[in-house]
Amino acid sequence: MSEFTPLRSVLYMPSSNAKAIEKAKTLPIDAVIFDLEDAVAPDAKPSARDAAVAAVTSGDYGRRTLTIRVNGIGTEWHDDDLAAAAAAGPAAVVVPKVDSADEVHALVAAMEKAGAPDHTRLWAMIETPVAILDVLSIARASERLSVLVMGTNDLVKELYAEHVPGRAPILPSLHTALLAARAAGIAIVDGVYNDVKDTEGFLAECEQGRQMGFDGKTLIHPGQVEGANTAFAPSEKAIEDARGLIQAWEGGKGSGVVTYNGRMVENLHVASAERTLSIAEAVAALEG
Repeated sequence: MSEFTPLRSVLYMPSSNAKAIEKAKTLPIDAVIFDLEDAVAPDAKPSARDAAVAAVTSGDYGRRTLTIRVNGIGTEWHDDDLAAAAAAGPAAVVVPKVDSADEVHALVAAMEKAGAPDHTRLWAMIETPVAILDVLSIARASERLSVLVMGTNDLVKELYAEHVPGRAPILPSLHTALLAARAAGIAIVDGVYNDVKDTEGFLAECEQGRQMGFDGKTLIHPGQVEGANTAFAPSEKAIEDARGLIQAWEGGKGSGVVTYNGRMVENLHVASAERTLSIAEAVAALEG
Protein backbone atom coordinates (compact mmCIF):
# COMPACT_ATOMS: atom_id res chain seq x y z
CA MET A 1 0.00 0.00 0.00
CA SER A 2 1.21 3.51 -0.77
CA GLU A 3 2.00 5.87 2.07
CA PHE A 4 -1.03 7.80 3.25
CA THR A 5 -0.91 11.15 5.06
CA PRO A 6 -3.98 11.71 7.26
CA LEU A 7 -5.75 15.03 6.77
CA ARG A 8 -8.79 14.37 8.95
CA SER A 9 -8.43 17.61 10.91
CA VAL A 10 -6.85 20.66 9.25
CA LEU A 11 -6.95 23.61 11.64
CA TYR A 12 -6.53 27.25 10.63
CA MET A 13 -4.41 29.12 13.18
CA PRO A 14 -3.86 32.91 12.94
CA SER A 15 -0.13 33.47 12.66
CA SER A 16 -0.45 36.85 14.38
CA ASN A 17 -1.55 35.08 17.58
CA ALA A 18 1.41 33.71 19.52
CA LYS A 19 -0.84 31.73 21.88
CA ALA A 20 -2.54 30.01 18.94
CA ILE A 21 0.80 29.08 17.39
CA GLU A 22 1.91 27.62 20.70
CA LYS A 23 -1.37 25.78 21.30
CA ALA A 24 -1.12 24.03 17.94
CA LYS A 25 1.83 22.06 19.34
CA THR A 26 -0.47 20.35 21.84
CA LEU A 27 -3.57 19.60 19.77
CA PRO A 28 -4.25 16.16 18.24
CA ILE A 29 -4.56 17.67 14.76
CA ASP A 30 -3.37 16.06 11.55
CA ALA A 31 -2.45 19.37 9.93
CA VAL A 32 -2.07 23.06 10.73
CA ILE A 33 -2.62 25.96 8.37
CA PHE A 34 -0.66 28.91 9.74
CA ASP A 35 -2.82 31.67 8.33
CA LEU A 36 -1.55 34.95 6.92
CA GLU A 37 -4.80 35.85 5.17
CA ASP A 38 -8.29 36.28 6.64
CA ALA A 39 -7.34 35.89 10.29
CA VAL A 40 -4.59 38.53 10.23
CA ALA A 41 -5.08 42.31 10.23
CA PRO A 42 -3.24 44.25 7.47
CA ASP A 43 -0.76 45.92 9.82
CA ALA A 44 0.10 42.56 11.41
CA LYS A 45 0.80 40.66 8.20
CA PRO A 46 4.60 41.12 8.01
CA SER A 47 5.13 39.98 11.61
CA ALA A 48 2.66 37.13 11.12
CA ARG A 49 4.69 35.98 8.11
CA ASP A 50 7.83 35.85 10.25
CA ALA A 51 5.99 33.94 12.97
CA ALA A 52 4.64 31.36 10.51
CA VAL A 53 8.09 30.77 9.04
CA ALA A 54 9.53 30.36 12.54
CA ALA A 55 6.81 27.85 13.41
CA VAL A 56 7.24 25.59 10.38
CA THR A 57 11.02 25.54 10.76
CA SER A 58 11.02 24.99 14.54
CA GLY A 59 10.72 21.21 14.61
CA ASP A 60 8.33 21.55 17.57
CA TYR A 61 5.17 20.10 16.03
CA GLY A 62 5.93 16.40 15.85
CA ARG A 63 4.24 14.48 13.04
CA ARG A 64 1.73 17.20 12.26
CA THR A 65 1.56 18.38 8.65
CA LEU A 66 2.52 22.07 8.68
CA THR A 67 1.38 24.50 6.00
CA ILE A 68 1.24 28.26 5.50
CA ARG A 69 -1.70 30.06 3.88
CA VAL A 70 -0.49 33.12 2.01
CA ASN A 71 -2.49 36.15 0.98
CA GLY A 72 -4.24 35.91 -2.36
CA ILE A 73 -2.86 36.47 -5.83
CA GLY A 74 -2.81 40.17 -6.65
CA THR A 75 -2.72 41.43 -3.06
CA GLU A 76 0.15 43.57 -1.88
CA TRP A 77 1.41 40.82 0.43
CA HIS A 78 1.17 37.83 -1.90
CA ASP A 79 4.62 37.84 -3.50
CA ASP A 80 6.51 38.29 -0.24
CA ASP A 81 4.30 35.72 1.51
CA LEU A 82 4.82 33.12 -1.22
CA ALA A 83 8.57 33.61 -1.37
CA ALA A 84 9.00 33.41 2.41
CA ALA A 85 6.66 30.45 2.80
CA ALA A 86 8.23 28.47 -0.04
CA ALA A 87 11.76 29.09 1.19
CA ALA A 88 10.80 27.94 4.70
CA GLY A 89 10.01 24.49 3.33
CA PRO A 90 6.69 23.59 5.01
CA ALA A 91 4.70 20.56 3.88
CA ALA A 92 2.70 22.91 1.68
CA VAL A 93 1.90 26.48 0.74
CA VAL A 94 -1.87 27.09 0.76
CA VAL A 95 -3.11 29.66 -1.75
CA PRO A 96 -6.64 31.12 -1.65
CA LYS A 97 -8.88 31.59 -4.69
CA VAL A 98 -6.90 29.62 -7.26
CA ASP A 99 -9.00 30.01 -10.40
CA SER A 100 -7.07 28.40 -13.26
CA ALA A 101 -4.34 26.02 -14.34
CA ASP A 102 -2.32 29.05 -15.48
CA GLU A 103 -2.38 30.38 -11.92
CA VAL A 104 -1.14 27.00 -10.66
CA HIS A 105 1.74 27.11 -13.15
CA ALA A 106 2.67 30.65 -12.05
CA LEU A 107 2.47 29.74 -8.36
CA VAL A 108 4.67 26.67 -8.81
CA ALA A 109 7.21 28.67 -10.80
CA ALA A 110 7.33 31.32 -8.08
CA MET A 111 7.71 28.67 -5.36
CA GLU A 112 10.58 27.03 -7.20
CA LYS A 113 12.25 30.39 -7.86
CA ALA A 114 12.08 31.05 -4.10
CA GLY A 115 13.85 27.75 -3.42
CA ALA A 116 10.95 25.55 -2.32
CA PRO A 117 12.29 22.05 -1.56
CA ASP A 118 10.80 19.09 -3.39
CA HIS A 119 8.64 18.08 -0.41
CA THR A 120 6.86 21.44 -0.27
CA ARG A 121 3.57 21.08 -2.11
CA LEU A 122 0.91 23.49 -3.27
CA TRP A 123 -2.58 23.32 -1.79
CA ALA A 124 -5.09 25.18 -3.95
CA MET A 125 -8.22 26.66 -2.42
CA ILE A 126 -11.32 26.21 -4.56
CA GLU A 127 -13.80 28.90 -3.60
CA THR A 128 -15.18 30.67 -6.66
CA PRO A 129 -17.61 29.75 -9.45
CA VAL A 130 -14.86 29.97 -12.09
CA ALA A 131 -12.66 27.62 -10.06
CA ILE A 132 -15.46 25.05 -9.83
CA LEU A 133 -16.02 25.25 -13.59
CA ASP A 134 -12.27 24.77 -14.25
CA VAL A 135 -11.42 22.53 -11.31
CA LEU A 136 -10.25 19.48 -13.26
CA SER A 137 -7.62 21.47 -15.14
CA ILE A 138 -6.56 23.06 -11.86
CA ALA A 139 -6.24 19.67 -10.17
CA ARG A 140 -4.15 18.27 -13.03
CA ALA A 141 -1.99 21.36 -13.57
CA SER A 142 1.14 20.35 -11.64
CA GLU A 143 2.75 17.44 -9.86
CA ARG A 144 3.45 19.84 -6.99
CA LEU A 145 -0.27 20.39 -6.41
CA SER A 146 -1.32 17.73 -3.90
CA VAL A 147 -4.50 18.95 -2.18
CA LEU A 148 -7.64 20.88 -3.03
CA VAL A 149 -9.09 22.85 -0.11
CA MET A 150 -12.75 23.82 -0.33
CA GLY A 151 -13.44 27.44 0.57
CA THR A 152 -17.15 27.03 1.16
CA ASN A 153 -17.78 30.41 2.79
CA ASP A 154 -16.57 32.34 -0.23
CA LEU A 155 -18.30 29.92 -2.58
CA VAL A 156 -21.66 30.47 -0.84
CA LYS A 157 -21.09 34.23 -0.97
CA GLU A 158 -20.23 34.32 -4.66
CA LEU A 159 -23.15 32.10 -5.61
CA TYR A 160 -25.54 34.39 -3.66
CA ALA A 161 -26.55 31.19 -1.88
CA GLU A 162 -27.36 30.56 1.77
CA HIS A 163 -25.77 28.49 4.53
CA VAL A 164 -28.32 25.78 5.33
CA PRO A 165 -28.12 22.39 7.08
CA GLY A 166 -27.26 19.72 4.54
CA ARG A 167 -25.60 22.27 2.21
CA ALA A 168 -27.96 21.63 -0.70
CA PRO A 169 -27.07 24.94 -2.44
CA ILE A 170 -23.41 23.92 -2.87
CA LEU A 171 -23.60 20.13 -3.17
CA PRO A 172 -23.12 20.22 -6.96
CA SER A 173 -19.96 22.30 -6.49
CA LEU A 174 -18.63 19.99 -3.78
CA HIS A 175 -19.25 16.93 -5.95
CA THR A 176 -17.57 18.57 -8.94
CA ALA A 177 -14.44 19.33 -6.93
CA LEU A 178 -14.41 15.82 -5.49
CA LEU A 179 -14.64 14.33 -8.97
CA ALA A 180 -11.71 16.45 -10.10
CA ALA A 181 -9.54 15.55 -7.12
CA ARG A 182 -10.15 11.84 -7.57
CA ALA A 183 -9.61 12.05 -11.33
CA ALA A 184 -6.28 13.80 -10.68
CA GLY A 185 -5.30 11.41 -7.89
CA ILE A 186 -4.93 14.10 -5.23
CA ALA A 187 -6.47 14.73 -1.81
CA ILE A 188 -9.34 17.08 -1.04
CA VAL A 189 -10.49 18.56 2.28
CA ASP A 190 -13.91 19.96 3.06
CA GLY A 191 -14.71 23.55 4.03
CA VAL A 192 -15.17 24.96 7.52
CA TYR A 193 -18.23 24.85 9.76
CA ASN A 194 -18.90 28.35 11.07
CA ASP A 195 -20.91 27.86 14.27
CA VAL A 196 -18.36 26.58 16.77
CA LYS A 197 -21.08 26.15 19.43
CA ASP A 198 -23.25 23.91 17.25
CA THR A 199 -21.59 20.56 17.89
CA GLU A 200 -24.48 18.52 16.53
CA GLY A 201 -24.52 20.44 13.26
CA PHE A 202 -20.74 20.21 12.94
CA LEU A 203 -20.70 16.45 13.47
CA ALA A 204 -23.51 16.02 10.94
CA GLU A 205 -21.50 17.97 8.37
CA CYS A 206 -18.38 15.89 9.12
CA GLU A 207 -20.41 12.74 8.56
CA GLN A 208 -21.76 14.14 5.30
CA GLY A 209 -18.25 15.04 4.15
CA ARG A 210 -16.92 11.59 4.96
CA GLN A 211 -19.80 9.91 3.16
CA MET A 212 -19.21 12.08 0.11
CA GLY A 213 -15.54 11.10 0.01
CA PHE A 214 -13.58 14.02 1.47
CA ASP A 215 -10.26 13.17 3.13
CA GLY A 216 -10.93 15.51 6.07
CA LYS A 217 -12.22 18.91 7.09
CA THR A 218 -10.77 22.35 7.62
CA LEU A 219 -11.50 23.69 11.09
CA ILE A 220 -11.67 27.07 12.80
CA HIS A 221 -11.66 26.03 16.47
CA PRO A 222 -9.72 23.49 18.56
CA GLY A 223 -13.03 22.16 19.90
CA GLN A 224 -13.79 20.76 16.44
CA VAL A 225 -10.67 18.59 16.23
CA GLU A 226 -11.89 15.48 18.04
CA GLY A 227 -15.10 15.27 16.03
CA ALA A 228 -13.27 15.56 12.71
CA ASN A 229 -10.66 13.01 13.72
CA THR A 230 -13.34 10.50 14.62
CA ALA A 231 -15.53 11.14 11.59
CA PHE A 232 -12.76 10.81 9.00
CA ALA A 233 -11.00 7.79 10.52
CA PRO A 234 -12.17 4.23 9.87
CA SER A 235 -14.25 2.82 12.73
CA GLU A 236 -13.22 -0.37 14.51
CA LYS A 237 -15.99 -2.19 12.66
CA ALA A 238 -14.80 -0.85 9.30
CA ILE A 239 -11.27 -2.01 10.06
CA GLU A 240 -12.49 -5.43 11.14
CA ASP A 241 -14.62 -5.77 8.00
CA ALA A 242 -11.73 -4.70 5.78
CA ARG A 243 -9.42 -7.30 7.28
CA GLY A 244 -12.07 -10.00 7.03
CA LEU A 245 -12.85 -9.16 3.42
CA ILE A 246 -9.18 -9.25 2.39
CA GLN A 247 -8.70 -12.54 4.23
CA ALA A 248 -11.72 -14.03 2.45
CA TRP A 249 -10.44 -12.79 -0.89
CA GLU A 250 -6.99 -14.24 -0.39
CA GLY A 251 -8.40 -17.53 0.88
CA GLY A 252 -10.79 -17.89 -2.02
CA LYS A 253 -8.45 -17.16 -4.91
CA GLY A 254 -8.99 -19.59 -7.76
CA SER A 255 -12.41 -20.69 -6.52
CA GLY A 256 -14.42 -18.46 -8.84
CA VAL A 257 -16.86 -16.58 -6.65
CA VAL A 258 -15.64 -15.21 -3.28
CA THR A 259 -18.10 -14.05 -0.63
CA TYR A 260 -17.75 -12.29 2.72
CA ASN A 261 -20.67 -11.97 5.13
CA GLY A 262 -22.97 -13.08 2.35
CA ARG A 263 -21.78 -10.46 -0.13
CA MET A 264 -19.89 -11.14 -3.32
CA VAL A 265 -16.31 -9.83 -3.24
CA GLU A 266 -14.63 -8.31 -6.30
CA ASN A 267 -11.36 -6.50 -6.94
CA LEU A 268 -12.95 -3.11 -6.31
CA HIS A 269 -14.05 -4.19 -2.82
CA VAL A 270 -10.53 -5.37 -2.06
CA ALA A 271 -9.08 -2.04 -3.18
CA SER A 272 -11.51 -0.17 -0.91
CA ALA A 273 -10.62 -2.46 2.01
CA GLU A 274 -6.91 -1.92 1.43
CA ARG A 275 -7.43 1.85 1.44
CA THR A 276 -9.35 1.60 4.71
CA LEU A 277 -6.45 -0.28 6.30
CA SER A 278 -3.87 2.16 4.93
CA ILE A 279 -5.78 5.06 6.48
CA ALA A 280 -6.09 3.20 9.79
CA GLU A 281 -2.37 2.40 9.83
CA ALA A 282 -1.42 6.01 9.03
CA VAL A 283 -3.72 7.34 11.75
CA ALA A 284 -2.27 4.87 14.28
CA ALA A 285 1.26 5.97 13.36
CA LEU A 286 0.33 9.64 13.73
CA GLU A 287 -1.35 9.13 17.08
CA GLY A 288 1.29 6.75 18.38
